[in-house]
Amino acid sequence: MMAGKKLEIAIPIFHDLTALDAIGPYEVLQLLPNAQIKFVSHKPGLLRACRGSLSLQATASFEEVPNPQVVLVPGGPGSKALMQDQVLLDWLRKVQQFLSSEPTVPVHDTTLFTTSVCTGSHLLAAAGILRGLEATTHWNTYDVLSQYGAKPVAKRVVRQGKILTAAGVSSGIDMALELAALIADETTAKVIQLLIEYDPQPPFDTGSVSKAGPELTARTIEFVKKIVPITDL
Repeated sequence: MMAGKKLEIAIPIFHDLTALDAIGPYEVLQLLPNAQIKFVSHKPGLLRACRGSLSLQATASFEEVPNPQVVLVPGGPGSKALMQDQVLLDWLRKVQQFLSSEPTVPVHDTTLFTTSVCTGSHLLAAAGILRGLEATTHWNTYDVLSQYGAKPVAKRVVRQGKILTAAGVSSGIDMALELAALIADETTAKVIQLLIEYDPQPPFDTGSVSKAGPELTARTIEFVKKIVPITDL
């Protein structure tokens, strides 16, 4: 699919994003042959990740990257404010090439794939890109997708044609490996997985609501309320 030509991958970043949402997929996709990844925002500059001193640098504005072949939208507490940001939402819509006769149906003439991690899917939903489609996000925010006409699904990665959405934070790596297989081929994706030694063996088997159970899930919700309002997750 890439055939010797540069594949431009745009990752929009913002203040109070969840760093791993962007960096996890970046580590996978930057290993693709011919991939050119650009962190973009309203203007070039440093954007602070949530709850810490880590910052990522946007090297281009949205206007400077009008036609990326792949868009990857991370999430984080800062995504809530951007759900009303017409500059970002218009950029997302523009790269989807909406049909003027059917504005709710995206036509992917420009992008090969449109993707998100965690609450990044809220921004795709707010732009109208997920209307009527199955999608996933962080397990505690499925209702936001429903509000924008998407169909939330409790899966780690959901693919609807050229749209891939990933669940919370760490699932972005899974999504990026699936995306790598679609862009290049399965062998390339497997090579990348081995190179980054992505072989999860967590010390606790509580990484999903179904495994954690109601008591731990309730405690997790209370924990999140202490560090960020639950509606901002």
